[in-house]
Amino acid sequence: MSLNNAQTLWENVTSRLNSVGQWVPPLMIRLILFWEFYEAGSQKINGENWFSGIQSNFPFPFNHIPADVSWFMAAWGEYIFAILLLLGLFTRFAAVSLLVITAVATAAVHWPESYASLGQLWEGYAITNKGAGNFKLPLLFVILLLPLIFSGAGKFSLDHILTQFMKGDTHHPIQSDFISKGLGLIVIGLPLFFVMTTTGIAFMATGVVLMIADRFITPTG
Repeated sequence: MSLNNAQTLWENVTSRLNSVGQWVPPLMIRLILFWEFYEAGSQKINGENWFSGIQSNFPFPFNHIPADVSWFMAAWGEYIFAILLLLGLFTRFAAVSLLVITAVATAAVHWPESYASLGQLWEGYAITNKGAGNFKLPLLFVILLLPLIFSGAGKFSLDHILTQFMKGDTHHPIQSDFISKGLGLIVIGLPLFFVMTTTGIAFMATGVVLMIADRFITPTG
């Protein structure tokens, strides 16, 4: 097989994988996240409020919200946003909301009380808390939520159907500019704000600066 034939074969395979990638991976991510958050929300709705015992652990501004209100928000937030993920409806909004819920839960329950280095912090990347935290599962949930925030629900979703119905064209151009990079930093900085406040603020502030700078750097026609 010649180099040109091999390249053509590779392009044919990857283009088809890219096509399937718009359907299958986002659906699989939505299904697994739906079950995890739906189950957690259902247990809270049908269970007793235990947030009062960890109220002081909640990060700002949730440490100033009454425990009953926080419990209601977490329970119904996980429940409703999980259903939206399943349907692929308002997916980015639901994913960002669950990102915040997960980050707050991580700070209040799963994050180590103190650490002297990143190596010591990483000891908390575990399922069972042995005194160093246990943020492995929430971190995996955050990582799974990010593709839904950045890339959407995929084609097997109500969002895709609504886009077709309202605009008639679902092929959105990809814009790579300072605004896109700024948005990326803001999204990443948002969960960091609740567990590593200074780092999270730095990410989000840099993102805002990049978005403002785009107006002065990007040439206008």
